[in-house]
Formats: sequence, C-alpha cells, structure tokens
Amino acid sequence: MAETAVVDVNTAAERTTQAAMAYFHDEMSDGEMAQLHLGELDLTSDELILDEVDLHIQANLEDELVKEALQTGVDLRQYSKQVEAELERIEHASIKDYIKESQNIALLHQQISACDAILERMEEMLSGFQSDLSSISSEIHTLQRQSLGMNVRLKNRQAVRGRLGQLVDELLVPGAMISTILDSAVTEQDFLEQLHELNNKINLAKELSFRETLACADIQDIVDRLKVKAVSKIREFILQKIYSFRKPMTNYQIPQNTLLKYRFFYQFLLANERTVAKEVRDDYVDTMSKIYFSYFKSYSGRLLKVQYEEVADKDDLMGVEDTAKKACGLFSERVSGSQRSPGLLATGFFSKPSLKSRNTIFTLGQRGAILSPPELEGPILVPHTAQRGDSRYPYETLFRSQHYALLDNGCREFLFLCDFFMVAGNSALDLFNSIMGKTLGMFLKSMSAYVSDCYDGIAVFLCIHIILRFRAIAAKRNIPALDKYWEAVLEMLWPRLELILEMNIHSIRNTDPQKLGVLDTRPHYITRRYAEFSSAIVSINQTFPNERTNALLAQLQVEVENFVLKMAAEFPSRREQLVFLINNYDMMLGVLMERAADDSKEVEGFQQLLLARTQEFIEELLSPPFGGMISFVKEAEALMERGQLERLKNDEARICQLVRGFSGTWKQSVEAMSQDVMRSFTNFKNGTGIIQGALTQLIQYYHGFHKILGQPTFRSLPARSDLINLHHLMVEVKKHKPNF
Repeated sequence: MAETAVVDVNTAAERTTQAAMAYFHDEMSDGEMAQLHLGELDLTSDELILDEVDLHIQANLEDELVKEALQTGVDLRQYSKQVEAELERIEHASIKDYIKESQNIALLHQQISACDAILERMEEMLSGFQSDLSSISSEIHTLQRQSLGMNVRLKNRQAVRGRLGQLVDELLVPGAMISTILDSAVTEQDFLEQLHELNNKINLAKELSFRETLACADIQDIVDRLKVKAVSKIREFILQKIYSFRKPMTNYQIPQNTLLKYRFFYQFLLANERTVAKEVRDDYVDTMSKIYFSYFKSYSGRLLKVQYEEVADKDDLMGVEDTAKKACGLFSERVSGSQRSPGLLATGFFSKPSLKSRNTIFTLGQRGAILSPPELEGPILVPHTAQRGDSRYPYETLFRSQHYALLDNGCREFLFLCDFFMVAGNSALDLFNSIMGKTLGMFLKSMSAYVSDCYDGIAVFLCIHIILRFRAIAAKRNIPALDKYWEAVLEMLWPRLELILEMNIHSIRNTDPQKLGVLDTRPHYITRRYAEFSSAIVSINQTFPNERTNALLAQLQVEVENFVLKMAAEFPSRREQLVFLINNYDMMLGVLMERAADDSKEVEGFQQLLLARTQEFIEELLSPPFGGMISFVKEAEALMERGQLERLKNDEARICQLVRGFSGTWKQSVEAMSQDVMRSFTNFKNGTGIIQGALTQLIQYYHGFHKILGQPTFRSLPARSDLINLHHLMVEVKKHKPNF
C-alpha cells in the first residue's frame, strides 16, 4: 500500500507541474514568457522531488494520524483522491503566488549571480595581494640580514678606530710635555703632571717593544732622552733636600714633608732608574742615621745633667740600719700630723727630704704621676731650661722624656719610610733599623750601664711601666718598628727589679733586731720603708699585673712579718709586744690602703693580722682592772654549758667582792685605760678604735656577769642589789669614748 501511495503522489506531482505550465501559457503572453528567464531553475526535477518525497513519506509514516488510518483500514484510494483534490486546490493557490512573485524571484536570481561575479573578482584581487605580501616579506628579511651585517661591521670598525686612536694618542709625545720636562722646575704642578704622562709613555713603550710593535721605534729615542732629563732633575732635587737635613738647627721634618708631597719622584726613579733610586735611598739612610744618633746622644747627655745628684746605692736597702743622713734624705712623711703623735713626728726618718738634692727611694710620692696620660705623653724636657731653673728630676722622668722623643720620632720616621720609599713588612723594618739601629744601640748601651749600678727599685719599676705603655701606644698606632727595642729594654729592667727586690728581702731577713738601737713601740722605720715601697709597687702593678712581681712582693711581705715578730719579741712584756705589732700593722695597712686596692693580698693580710692582735690587746688591756670578773664570767659560762653552775654556789664572797669592786672602780679604770691607749698608739684613729672595742668588750663581759647572777643559783645573793644597771653603764661608758 505504501508503494502504491508513493506512485500516486508522483503521478499527482507530474500532473500538477503540467497544469502549472499550461496555466502560464494561458495567463501570460509570449513576450512575457520570453522575459521570464529562469535559467537553470528546474522545479520538477524528478531527482529533487523523489528525494524530498522519500523524506516526507518517511516522516508521514511516523505521524500518529497516518498510523491510525493504516491501523483502522481506511480505503487508501478514496483517501488518496481526497488528498489529491486538496493538493490540486493548494497547488493552484501556490501557482498563483509563484506567478505573482515571479519577477522578484528572477531579480533575486540576477542579483545573486552579480554577487557571485563580484566575489570572484575580489577573490582574484586578494590572491594577488597575498602574492605581493609574500614578496615584500622576503625583501624585509633580506634587508634585515643586510642591516645586521652592516651593524657588526660598523662596531668592528669603531672598536678598531678606538684602539688605534688610543694607541696613537699614547704614542704621541706632545710638545708641551717636552718643554715642561726640559724647562720647568720640578716643584711646579705642571712638571709633576707631565712626569706622570711620561711615566705612562715609558711603560707603554716597554709593553709595545715586547710585542714588537713597529710604531714603538718612532718614539723610543725621544722618550729615553726625556727620561734621562727627568731622572737628572729629580735626583738633584731629592739630594738637595736630603743635604738640607745636615744643616745645624734644621727641623728635618719640614723637608720630609716636602718630600712627601713629591713621593712620586722616588716611584719614578724606582721604576725607571734603580741605580739612582738606590743612591738616593742610601744617602737618606746615611744622613738620617747620623742625625738621629747625634741628636739623641746630645739630648741624652744633657738630660743626665738634670738628674738628682744623689742616687741610691747598694747600701740603700730596707733592712739597713737607719742613720741621721738617710733619715733626713731618703724617706718622706706619708701620714698627716692629725693622725700621728708628736713623738712620732720628732723622729728623723719621717721628715721630708729636699727633692732638689735627693730622690726618695722607697716612697712613691708624686713619682707615680708620670704614668698618667697627661704626664706620659706630655712635652719632653728641655735640659737647658731645667738647668737655668736649677731643677732636678728622678731618673724615670728623664727616661720618659728620652723614650717619648724616641717613640715620637720613630713612629714618624717609620711612616715616612713606608710612604716615601714604598716599603712594607720586613722591608720597612729593615730600612728603619738601618736608620735607627745605631741610635737604638746607643740607648741599650746607656741603659745597660745605668741598670748595672741601679738600686732604686721604684725607678726601675716605673721605667718598666713606661715602656709597657709606650709599647701599647706604638701598637695602637700600628707601628711595629720599635717592638724589638721595647723587648730588649724590658729584658734588662725585669731582672734588675727582681735583683733589687731579692736584695731587700735578704737585707730584712738578715737584720739583727739587737743592732737597731733603742726599742720603741712606735712604727719601725724598716716597716715604714716596706709599706711605702710595697704600696708603690702594688699601685703601679695594678695596671699591668705581673706574676713575678706579685711573687717577690709576697716573699718580701713574709720577711717583713717575720721581722716585725722578731722585733716584738725583744720587748719584755706581752702588752708592749702587742702595742708594737698593732702600731706597725696599722701603719703598714694605712700606707697600703692609700694606693693599693682594698681587695689586694697585702691589704687583706695585714687587716687579718691587725684584727687578731687588736683582739688580743683588748683582752690584755681589760685584764688588770677587770681580770677577776672576766675570769669568773668565762669560768661560769663554761660550767653553765655543762650544767654544773652549782659548783660556784659557795663563792658568794668572791662574787660580792667582784660586784662591789666593779661598781666602785670601773670609771677610774676606764679613764686610765683610755689614757694608756692614747699614749701607746701613734695613730689616734686606731687608738680610738681600740678604746671603743675595749669598752664594747667590757659591756659584753658585764652583761654576761648580769646574766650569770640572774640564774636561780645566785638570785638570793644580796650583792645583786649592788649591780649597775646595764643601760646606765652603757650611757656612762659612752661619755668616756674619745672623739677625734
């Protein structure tokens, strides 16, 4: 049935097409038909219609209405006729519409054809433009390659031109250089500038000659002649400045400063004429060596003329017996009169010497001020000025002035050598030693002569610390030139100081107390010598501690302590021995504390000795007037600790005697003690402390006495009513406390 329907549809379509063409013939004239040219438009193409019909049939078979008609068994012929009639009607209506729009359709067809022609021409134009662009791109690439090549060639030519131009400029010897080198003075700035240029051209000529550059031969002759002329003028100038050093009263530092302004002259000689450079250097070394030697020899000799006339000798030792001459000249009074008794001031060994005639040996005094920065780096002494003023100085002052001049001149000379002669390291040290070696040798020789006969330990120790500080200053300035000299001087001074200390140790050790004259409980002059000397060494040694010095001082202290004990043993009574020990310990401690630190070994040692002897003396002082009470208190306290206080119950008479005896005599006893102490001790402050300690100890004993009598064993004693109130006793005791 489907195939039958398809055939019917095709038949109907053919008939419709034929009817449409017949209608066109009936409705339109021949002229109109001729104008209506549809070209290749074929509306009845079987192939097109069949393809479309197949698609429509397939779609219609899927339609629900068609499926229902096929399923209900409708007569397809009858239905086909109905459809055919309906299609014919629609066809006629469509044909009318086509005919109505036929001109527009034909116009549209023409426009489409015209557009196709235009697009075809545009396609041809674009194809031609694309071809032109391809050829332009290839030309651009060609131009780019050519440009890169030209750029490389340009750079190469510019580089060659620059190097060749620089070489030509360097090879060229201008007339200004020739005239300046030949005619201008060496001190003019133009000469110095042209000398730099000449040096560069000489170096260039040497470099080009190694490369066998032909252009070098064109300038070699004139450069050599200019070099000879420049060397001649520079040599004459430098030698003239060096010879000017030799004139009397010349300040050689001025021509040295002038040479430093033209340090390039020597550099030029060293680079181009080593023979002349060596000649200049040798002349400078010879001249300055003689100048320094002459100056320091003369200066050292004049300094010795203002030294103290009297100096220490081998007999000026701590343990040597004092004499009237030494007492007047060697020792200074270190303690003010407000702290010393009049009797002590009357002794000769505490009187102040005349510093113009003789230096102190064991006392530091103002000698230590030389180590302070203002003094250490102060102006050097002018001997003729000191001679006119009749001034005299200790050796360490002369030593400081001499070596500060050496330090100042040595540092300046070393810096000049490094700067002008362009040396460094060992070369600079060798050059410096060639100039200053003779002078330093003279210094060491004179030092050796002085040290071998020196017995002034403080002077030697001050010289050691002067050298240590000067060495630190030189290190701070970064000047190593004098390091070996400093070490050589210290190697001389340290052994001498140790020898002097050992000599004093032996002198004290070998001292015979019985040969030292009349015994006196006041401070001994040997202990004062030790105190002054030890405090001086300790105070100086604190800045640059040295273990060798500390060991010798410790040994010296032991010998002095033994000496004090030997001297104390000469006194018949223990009380006098203690007074002598306390006076000497107190004096040594007071002198040491003025200069040494409070935590030094010497100060701590004597503090302990003084405290122990003071406690023992207080017991000795309280024993005569209050010995009975003190012994009773000690005995009772011992029994109380063992619980045996009942054993003293039968000592009622003894206790009553102690109570009444203390109440009746304590004031007189305290007054007598105070007067006795003030007469015995030269240091009023120390005496006051001893009195205060004794009174404090007395109150403690009486307090213990009160406590014992307050025990049940003694509460019924009638004598308890005679006890002095402890608070009242303390108030009364304070009245007897001396005030100074």
